Amino acid sequence: MKNLKYLVLGVLFGIILTKSEVISWWRIQEMFRFQAFHMYGVIGSAILVGMLSIQLIKRNHLKTINGEEIQLADKKYNHGTWIGGTIFGLGWALTGACPGPLFAQLGSGVASAAVLILAALAGTWTYSALRERLPM
Repeated sequence: MKNLKYLVLGVLFGIILTKSEVISWWRIQEMFRFQAFHMYGVIGSAILVGMLSIQLIKRNHLKTINGEEIQLADKKYNHGTWIGGTIFGLGWALTGACPGPLFAQLGSGVASAAVLILAALAGTWTYSALRERLPM
């Protein structure tokens, strides 16, 4: 019962993804073919909101719900970032889905999303198994 709030938020998130059409294979293909602005607008809006949110957190020293100050650590650049981003982007372009909307796709009746969920889990497991041997 204590996890019900997460289920409700997940369902709400899935509805928002579905209604905004960001889980649509066609919308994703339009983006990668530079045929429509829809996905760029959604992603750009998310980046802008994220940037503003981080600045508000830093400038106002905001605290968590438990009263602890939010700590945002700086991240060092490494070559694994662009390598991983390239692999992620290729997978996104080939499958028409990134990990976030996979469950929304499955819930909206896209049966092939089940295969992609299994593939995402396999990729996550592979990364965790190889993480220590990967370049920093």
